[in-house]
Amino acid sequence: MNNTENHLSLFSSRILIAVLAIITLITGGTIGFVVIENYGWLDAFFMTIITMSTVGYEEVKPLGPEGKIFTSILIIFSFSTFAYAISVITTYFVTGQFKNSLAQRRMMNTVNNLEGHTILCGYGRVGKMAARKLGGYKRDFVVLEIDSEKSEYVTSSENHICLHSDATKEQNLLEAGILKANSLITTLPHDADNLYVVLTARELNKNLTIITRASEKESIKKLKIAGANNVIMPDGVGGAHMASLVVNPDIMEFIDHVSIQGAADVNLEEIILDELSSFTGSLCLSDFRELYKHNLNVIGLKKERGEILVNPRKEIVIEKSDKLFVLGLPKDISTFRTEFH
Repeated sequence: MNNTENHLSLFSSRILIAVLAIITLITGGTIGFVVIENYGWLDAFFMTIITMSTVGYEEVKPLGPEGKIFTSILIIFSFSTFAYAISVITTYFVTGQFKNSLAQRRMMNTVNNLEGHTILCGYGRVGKMAARKLGGYKRDFVVLEIDSEKSEYVTSSENHICLHSDATKEQNLLEAGILKANSLITTLPHDADNLYVVLTARELNKNLTIITRASEKESIKKLKIAGANNVIMPDGVGGAHMASLVVNPDIMEFIDHVSIQGAADVNLEEIILDELSSFTGSLCLSDFRELYKHNLNVIGLKKERGEILVNPRKEIVIEKSDKLFVLGLPKDISTFRTEFH
């Protein structure tokens, strides 16, 4: 059950308690007036209602000592019950639970309409960087964050789709649309949690691309056996990057530049030819003129069997099962994808 459903369920249960208490009071009051004052059932019911509502009507019949005591008790319990009901409703609206529940419900509707998106588990330091990168590439993604403050920050300040839920729970992954997702990134702080997410995600979606972080080197093998396609050690990558800046600073500066930094910068992206409906395959790279028409430079090619060719020759034949690695402006790559889909 997600956070929205928890709020609604809690609110519903409290309202139900209040309604049951009111019904019990009406029933008990009616029976009490019949037994104590020998009222008819209709008169007893009417007397109970005017007593609970404190409208100030006169009694149906003069009350005896026992009736007065019973009426006093009924009034006290009525005040307590109505006060509880008003408190429940006021708390729900004033504290923002109603607003948050509606926002979460709208967000769930958005998630249900997503397809081919990425699920990002955890919004810590690494998760935030991953979200920024995905946003730069205009990729749809859903964040799962268990911390309520972080979840609210992601939604309100970062304007990302974020579900306040535990990514290690199968039901929460299903609610994030894992059956229709294209990939999953898990950046939880503990390797054991990431391992559980990878195992669950791979079981739910066999075709999912799963990328996970690891804190310990010993965890890499386990995560890959569990079903992760790639395992990243952020500390190791950061250290290697810093050392490369010492040995080859200009090369690293070029690599850093070929990324998402703004609309005017060059991107390095992969194009899956099988996703281009207008591409029929068995075509020489030099004859794929639409690439060059959009100023896209092919710097790499990955064949179906996994072979990677760097700076492929123009005479090479490309197939539907191949992937191209191209350099170009974001708008040019986007235009190319649009024209061929």
